Amino acid sequence: MKPALGSRIPAEFYCAVFLPLCLLLGMSGCNNSSTPPPDTTPPSAPAGLTTTVISDTQINLSWMASTDNVGVTAYKVERCQGAGCSSFAQIGTPTATTFNDTGLAPSTSYSYRVRATDAAGNLSSYSATSTATSSKDTTPPTAPTNLTATVISSSQINLSWTASTDDVGVNGYNVQRCQGVSCSSFAPVGALTTSTTFNDTGLAASTSYSYRVNATDAAGNLSPFSSAVTAVTSAPGPVSVTISPKRAAVTTGQAQAFSATVTGSSNTSVTWAVDTIPNGNAAVGTIDTNGKYAPPSTAGTHTITATSVADGTKSASAPIAVTDLAGVFTYHNDLSRDGINTHEFALTTATVKTATFGKLFSCAVDGAIYAQPLWVANVTVNGAKHNVIIVATQHDSLYAFDADATPCVTLWHSNLIDNTHGGTAGETSVPSSAGGLVGAGYGDITPEVGITGTPVIDPNTNTLYVVSKSVIPGGTPTFFQRLHAIDFTTGKEKFSGPVAITNSITFPGNFDGGATVAFDPRNENQRPGLALVNGVVYIAWSAHEDQDQYHGWVIGFNASTLLQVPNAVFNTTPNSVNGAGYARGGIWMGGGAPAADSSGNLYFLTGNGTFDADTGGSNYGDSTMRLSTSAGLSVADWFTPADQSSLDGGDSDHGSGGAAILVDQPMGSPVQHLVIGGGKEGNLFLLNRDLMGHYGANATPVNSNAVQILNVGNSIFSTSAFWNNSLYIAPAGGPLQAYPFNTGTGMFNTSAATQSSVSYGFPGATPSVSASGSTNSIVWAIDSSQYCTPQSPGCGPAILHAYDATNLNTELWKSSGVAADKAGNAVKFTVPTVANGKVYIGTRGSDTGGGGAGELDVYGLKPN
Repeated sequence: MKPALGSRIPAEFYCAVFLPLCLLLGMSGCNNSSTPPPDTTPPSAPAGLTTTVISDTQINLSWMASTDNVGVTAYKVERCQGAGCSSFAQIGTPTATTFNDTGLAPSTSYSYRVRATDAAGNLSSYSATSTATSSKDTTPPTAPTNLTATVISSSQINLSWTASTDDVGVNGYNVQRCQGVSCSSFAPVGALTTSTTFNDTGLAASTSYSYRVNATDAAGNLSPFSSAVTAVTSAPGPVSVTISPKRAAVTTGQAQAFSATVTGSSNTSVTWAVDTIPNGNAAVGTIDTNGKYAPPSTAGTHTITATSVADGTKSASAPIAVTDLAGVFTYHNDLSRDGINTHEFALTTATVKTATFGKLFSCAVDGAIYAQPLWVANVTVNGAKHNVIIVATQHDSLYAFDADATPCVTLWHSNLIDNTHGGTAGETSVPSSAGGLVGAGYGDITPEVGITGTPVIDPNTNTLYVVSKSVIPGGTPTFFQRLHAIDFTTGKEKFSGPVAITNSITFPGNFDGGATVAFDPRNENQRPGLALVNGVVYIAWSAHEDQDQYHGWVIGFNASTLLQVPNAVFNTTPNSVNGAGYARGGIWMGGGAPAADSSGNLYFLTGNGTFDADTGGSNYGDSTMRLSTSAGLSVADWFTPADQSSLDGGDSDHGSGGAAILVDQPMGSPVQHLVIGGGKEGNLFLLNRDLMGHYGANATPVNSNAVQILNVGNSIFSTSAFWNNSLYIAPAGGPLQAYPFNTGTGMFNTSAATQSSVSYGFPGATPSVSASGSTNSIVWAIDSSQYCTPQSPGCGPAILHAYDATNLNTELWKSSGVAADKAGNAVKFTVPTVANGKVYIGTRGSDTGGGGAGELDVYGLKPN
């Protein structure tokens, strides 16, 4: 309906009809809703403002919350300095009703006020002013009360207490503990805790503990301690027993102390048993209440057991091996030179591994050790019994060490060129590096020559026999070689020794241009080991670096008087052939020693030299010899390879390898008495000791006078070992090999039954075998190819290897396996000594060939 003309039309009508126009004109009548007025009501003023002095630099504030219709969003905290001050300044806008004012000046008065702000930005009135002066709180908290302890287990006790009170608040508790009933030596356990509980863990079972607690506040004040909880005993735990050492080896005359540790019980007592027999008996050995084991008089293996008294079902055991080995008195263990110790019960294929076997200790000496170390059981030195290992050095020294003590213990040390051992003023070991005083200047033995050949021991008289070499240098140097008889319990000379070995010793022959040949103490090299046979010490010689003029010599000295035995002198090459000269025929055998049979005959091999024995002459170059000792020394038999002349011309010594291995066979065998040895051609000659065959060229076919010729593929510079009808040899550049002996044919198999995966560089290795009778056999060999002289391919550690003797493919252990087992630098021709659960090897220590260091390295069962 159209409104009447002239009538008043409401604005609302126009806004409804002409909305765009209304909006354009901004007519207020177009607003269909009302807008609330802005909030102008301020929050209520904060009330109850309080100040708490915390420290010299902190005052904490708190107040009651303000109220507001739209909610309080923050508080403005203001401060001025001084009581009744008026110059307030804002210092914070917390949203909470607390504020910590820090960084204040000590002992200063401050006034505070607070106001609130709401979401609309309205500010409340200020709170009442509160004034405080900063100063350190010195009021300690109250002592914690009601300390209680609850036993949870054998290793845990839980604590709880009633909280302390403090005017500035407790911020932590310190728990202290001591062990025992009414103990007083309390010590903190665990970190500061803010809780009123604490779990004490890692405790010993069945053990009494006392506790106390104190509190600390924010100012660092400490409360008094709570009343102590005394004699809270942890619960009994599972009992366990451990024993130390975990494995051991002793001689029949050597005691061993064991200890036992019991955990899980306050009763730490144990009972001891040997092979389950309480306290043991004479057959298995006895053990006292302190764990000291006294072995029986017979060899074997036993088990020591410690059993808890608190819990008889809990025990621990340790194996112990007892050996009746009296000693390793000579080169390669015995006069057969077979390298066997069948009295070894501790070292087995099960125990020789990195986990249980390794380097135990080393003993430093003054020179390189070329001689094999010798071992003697149950020696009384300075009133105490020891197993002793004796070491000879190229610095002309002898050392006696406790064979078992770690770290190394020196029992005595003797230098054999001082005035108490026959030396004279100015004497030294013989310089032998390149350009030295012996040899052709090659430095084959570096850096000095003193004691080279392995000594020999007479256990019946406690005497060690050894040859020293020395010189008084100068324009015309004076050389000395002496035989010493040393009391191995003291290191002192015996039997009015030493005796000089000089050119006064002669042998019939024309090489000196007369009727006799004189011994030359300069050129003769006492390289082979000594032999003690029927009360006579036999010494053999070769050369230094083939420096002419030299011969092979064997001389016998009475062991009781040190006098030369009448007619006990033998020279391998005393005469020229048709006036052509030459000589040589040295006895060196890679350091081996003459062997001997039950009749006292000596067996050895000679090197390159004059030979004419086949035509009735007296020269035995490149031969295997048997000397009778029944009346001095005389040739009883010999064998010479058919190619002796080419061996001699090509420097292919028949006698570069082992002295001899004697293999006695039962009656009725094809050959009952055998000897074996070989040289640079790589041939081992197995010979009939009763009929050695003489010159092989005279046999048909040639060399058929030998029982067998066994070629091992590489040159031989070592002595073989023989165990359980197997021969073990490590030629230069080849593997360690095992050749079975066929008792039916009386010969060795021509192919190795087993061999190592490792090859041994020059000079190969002289192996030794340890076994428990006919079981638990291990072959030990030293890789000494990095032997540190000018001819060596390098200078590096000796490497001791251990193999299962029944299968050389199985290497049990080697000293290069872990860094802790590393040996000293190598010396060529060295031989390991195995005795009483340990292996001893001589080295030159850290010396690289130019100094005077040396080192005995000792390997054995790890005690734990």
